[in-house]
Amino acid sequence: MHQNWLERFPLALFSIGAFSTDTPSGCNVSDSGEAPDIDPVLSSGALKINPKKLEKVPWDHTGDHPGSNVAWAAIKALAALSKSYIFRNNEEERPVNSKGGRVYASMHINGLIDPLCIILSQEKRPITMGRHDLATMPFIGWLTRRMGNQPVIRRAEQASGIVDSEYSKSINHRTLLTMAHCISGGHGAVVMPEGKSHQDSKLHHLRTGAMRFSLNAASIADAKGLPPPTIQPVGLHFRCHHWFRTDVYVEYAEPLEIPVIEDPTHAANLIDGIWSEPPEEKVLQLRDELYGRLSPITPDAPDWETYRAWHLLGHLRSKSRGVSLTKYSEEVKASREVRDSLKANENTEILDNSRQASTILHSKQLDARAISDDFTINKKVEYSRGIIGIIFMMIAAPLSIPSTGIQALLGRYLGDNSDEGIDARTTHHMFAAFFSPITIWPLFGISISYHALHDSAHGAELLAAMAIFVFLISIMFHISNLIMLSGYDLWTDFRMSLRRRGLAHSEEGETLNNLITSILPQLVALK
Repeated sequence: MHQNWLERFPLALFSIGAFSTDTPSGCNVSDSGEAPDIDPVLSSGALKINPKKLEKVPWDHTGDHPGSNVAWAAIKALAALSKSYIFRNNEEERPVNSKGGRVYASMHINGLIDPLCIILSQEKRPITMGRHDLATMPFIGWLTRRMGNQPVIRRAEQASGIVDSEYSKSINHRTLLTMAHCISGGHGAVVMPEGKSHQDSKLHHLRTGAMRFSLNAASIADAKGLPPPTIQPVGLHFRCHHWFRTDVYVEYAEPLEIPVIEDPTHAANLIDGIWSEPPEEKVLQLRDELYGRLSPITPDAPDWETYRAWHLLGHLRSKSRGVSLTKYSEEVKASREVRDSLKANENTEILDNSRQASTILHSKQLDARAISDDFTINKKVEYSRGIIGIIFMMIAAPLSIPSTGIQALLGRYLGDNSDEGIDARTTHHMFAAFFSPITIWPLFGISISYHALHDSAHGAELLAAMAIFVFLISIMFHISNLIMLSGYDLWTDFRMSLRRRGLAHSEEGETLNNLITSILPQLVALK
């Protein structure tokens, strides 16, 4: 689904790192159940190996983090600011604190936004790994190398013939060993164990890389007498992941304990800087356990139409009980209850009707929130929100557009024309918010302050005054962006109310009302 140009206006954000975990070497095995095992379609960037830059990636096999502390502090601050721009409503659970390292693993449907949401919702400094070109490309590569991000040459790249197996093995083993040591030292790790970003509503086959370095991290920690690391399944939920100003909910499930390999020689080799493969049976056992823990906190639907139907049923069931779902996290949990109930009852009629109803809503860029408490389409038009929204955007425009608009337009263009797929759209949009504070904002501040002060101040005095002015104008730009976003949200609400009214007075709206009427008596079957 596409929004119009205004609804997609990307005052978006840039994420930090490269975070997929394909199996770099060793065993390649089938996953639990019927999970799809689909290799990624290789982009132009993935097909370009840069050995010179790959050799420059910082790594460490002592347990220390290989990234720059100063760079990480700056990147995290910019990422947090950016996240506040791209999401309208942000709900985050917090994982239980632990002294040991923690490997955060989630489903991967939203490009670099996925790891960003995890990183900013927990306290441990993460070590990350991902596709090789994210460590070598301009701008992003410079940032990820200072973050300590570790490159992986995936199975798909190796199969393409762009690099030989020995070189791939040397890079991947260095990466895995760095990950293991860093985690054993108490740091976090963010991984996407499916090995690629995709658009399916069901968890894919899990690659074994994350399990392999997690097992080795546990062995290193045990040998050194350090707190044991754990694997933390994470549920990432987006209302519509490729839309600007969507809602996000970050969910943390019960962590997995990582078994220790009872072989002192194995741990000794790892401590000496020699990568050793953990036993295959332990790798597969841990992979299957992670799949079992992770799958329930994903959509876990046969398709997105079914998933949207579950959300609709969750809303309708709650309304029938006199309760409205006001938070996105409530919607997610309500749809999960519906999912589990339908799997037990196998009620195909209510699901078929709900799929039809939710498809009508989705075709109008609406969802179950368009249904009022009397189970009809909400016809109220939010004129006041539209007017106030326009006023807010007009007030903010003189500062917001020149300070962030160039990057926003560039991000939109790159996102709409990327060969990475729809899951990368928001990643490209993120450039606007991330780079504005370190490029456009300072340039404006320096230019304006110099012309205003160069006749009255000189030397160190002028530089100090310019620095203060850059800081103040940056605050002004940020405030103007927040006002612009508030106005945009109000305008979006107004536009949504127009679509609701239009649907209510259409033949499709009548069909929708009839479908909902047929669904209501069947809700009692949902336990």
